[in-house]
Amino acid sequence: MRILILGLGNELLGDDRIGLLAARALREELEGSGGLVIEGTPLSGLALLDWLVGYERAILIDAVQTGQAPPGTIWRWKAEELGRIRAPSPHYAGLPELLALARALQLPFPEQIEIFAVEVADPTTVGGDLTPSVRQALPELIRRIRERVREWQEEALPGSLSSTER
Repeated sequence: MRILILGLGNELLGDDRIGLLAARALREELEGSGGLVIEGTPLSGLALLDWLVGYERAILIDAVQTGQAPPGTIWRWKAEELGRIRAPSPHYAGLPELLALARALQLPFPEQIEIFAVEVADPTTVGGDLTPSVRQALPELIRRIRERVREWQEEALPGSLSSTER
């Protein structure tokens, strides 16, 4: 099974780089095991199409600012749980639009995409460091992603029961 872990964010912007830092830490530990590829990118929207084609499953790691939880809160969503995003411009496309386009074009796209995101306090300060609450969330974020990857890899083993058969 081919699995992609893709950290998203801007290396220069405060808490926004949490996805890139998590991907970097996971790459040192896990890359190459069981068809796993770990990358980071500052891209978003339709530009992610090229990154996701050819994988069976994917995890996206990102920063979010929902205002619904304190900074450092770790969110986990399945792609199909996300609604359309009201974008600041009609040129922007979010993950739901990306998935619809991949289906319409019949691209070999991940059957399962999960998003792990950290609620951030400061995603815009240029040159800023991670805020303390977001920095403290990083080890737990990495642990949760590592656990999810192991679950997927175990499901792919010959003779293993799928999650619906357990």
